[in-house]
Amino acid sequence: MTHIQISPSILSANFSNLGDEVEKLEAAGADRIHLDIMDGHFVPNITFGPALIRDLRTRTKLPFEAHLMIEPCDPYIADFAKAGADIILVHPEAGTHLHRTIQLIKDQGVKAGVVLNPTTNNDFLKYVIEDIDQVLVMSVNPGFGGQEFIQAQLPKIRDVKKIIGNRPIEIEVDGGVTPETAPACIEAGATILVAGTSIFKTSDYKSNIDALRSLSK
Repeated sequence: MTHIQISPSILSANFSNLGDEVEKLEAAGADRIHLDIMDGHFVPNITFGPALIRDLRTRTKLPFEAHLMIEPCDPYIADFAKAGADIILVHPEAGTHLHRTIQLIKDQGVKAGVVLNPTTNNDFLKYVIEDIDQVLVMSVNPGFGGQEFIQAQLPKIRDVKKIIGNRPIEIEVDGGVTPETAPACIEAGATILVAGTSIFKTSDYKSNIDALRSLSK
């Protein structure tokens, strides 16, 4: 049985009280915290930067994964690593040289991952597969929470799993992940589920996290 990790996206949290929200997520059994970094250019939304991550870092020991939806991303990688990100995830479209970007991340001593948008070709992975720790498959178009799951991404997840083979690389799915859509993601090969709306829909974060994790049993 594959252990499924749950990574709540604080994009759906109460921004007026993020420190407490992160502590509640840890107490509720979250495995990591997903940080959506948006610049209003690469995606049509603006969120936050390294300073907020640095402040949140003092509130939990959970791994932080910084999903960089910014262009260009290379000049800011060191800042996010120093702020406390344990994993930095980048889009191939957000820079000119994906391999160089991944090396910049690894040089900071943190894990590196590649993000595949709904129409991003999986072939990008073949040329960096030996250098990455994680693949994030977007099951919505990036930029906003609360979107409907794109069913066409399930074959993409299966293809990513084939490309990875026996390598110790996590497969993460982000976008429209609910108790209804999660089983298909897990069956296709997902090992990490990012969830925002489905976790923050009620104040009982533990029950909402448990509802997602139980689907892997």
